[in-house]
Amino acid sequence: MARIALDAMGGDHAPQAPIAAALLAAAELGPDHTLQLVGQEPVIRDELAKQLAGASPLLQAAAERFEIVHAPDVILMTDKPSVAIRGKPQASMGVGLRLQAEGKSDAFISAGNTGAQMAASVFILRLHDGLERPAIGTVFPTAKQPVVVLDSGANVDCSPKELENFAQLGHVYAKDILGREKPAIGLLSIGEESEKGNAAVKEAHQLLAKNGLNFLGNIEGRDIPMGVCDRGPIDVVVCDGFTGNVLLKFYEAVAPMLFGMLMKAGVTKEQLGAVVHSLDYAKYGGAPLLGVKGVSIICHGKSSPEALKNGILAGLRAHESKMSSHIAERVHA
Repeated sequence: MARIALDAMGGDHAPQAPIAAALLAAAELGPDHTLQLVGQEPVIRDELAKQLAGASPLLQAAAERFEIVHAPDVILMTDKPSVAIRGKPQASMGVGLRLQAEGKSDAFISAGNTGAQMAASVFILRLHDGLERPAIGTVFPTAKQPVVVLDSGANVDCSPKELENFAQLGHVYAKDILGREKPAIGLLSIGEESEKGNAAVKEAHQLLAKNGLNFLGNIEGRDIPMGVCDRGPIDVVVCDGFTGNVLLKFYEAVAPMLFGMLMKAGVTKEQLGAVVHSLDYAKYGGAPLLGVKGVSIICHGKSSPEALKNGILAGLRAHESKMSSHIAERVHA
């Protein structure tokens, strides 16, 4: 049984989207799991009543199993990360994460302020011993199979040791969530030769070459969409958060551009079929903040109910696979 806390006040479309997502998830999760809706209780109950009006008896019954956890304050998208820790301790984000820290919940999902969620997660859940920073692990579709890229935005500047740690985090994620038996790890650089890259990348290459992971060496940006380099398939891409976030935003823009060009040329969305689905961020739901002692899933601020539902399911998979415990074991190995 898992208890999943959902930030009902987080995101551009809250509370409508999170509550709709909870109802979608309830239909899939079954009675063994509990969804905890965290936020302003009157607002949650009012929105829940609106969305349940005319709903099936089965969905009505599922919603009765929701646990509503009152949090009187809300962290805005414009708030600074420090607000999550000092300024608004009773906001839905802090309350939801403290449930996990106190052993009353197993995962936290939010489409709210990303910087605030990162700061609050590290402050409340703490990092595993041996780690200096967490990393956001984002799944990217490729021509071969999805890869996980980290860091995709938590840390602008990274030391060589931090890049090595990100490889360890990605190794565990690829095994536990993507099901890769022996994850192949590539270090993103400007050339495949070990001497290519900035000082941090070159030193990280030396660290990764001798730490026991399945390290492919340096990979280039062009290798990521293909999911493979000349040394084989890629499962994990390691980079600093500045590079990873630029890559993520570029990736997000390419698919709509290509679809628009194809549809102008007469290709329909129906004809694109599975390609559209595979490139839709909603399929993956959210990205885990890897390295904290627990499960904190970061969702896009504009997440649809479908995307948030998949974020809930991602939180469940992370909990059930014991990913956080495996990260602790890997870091201490």
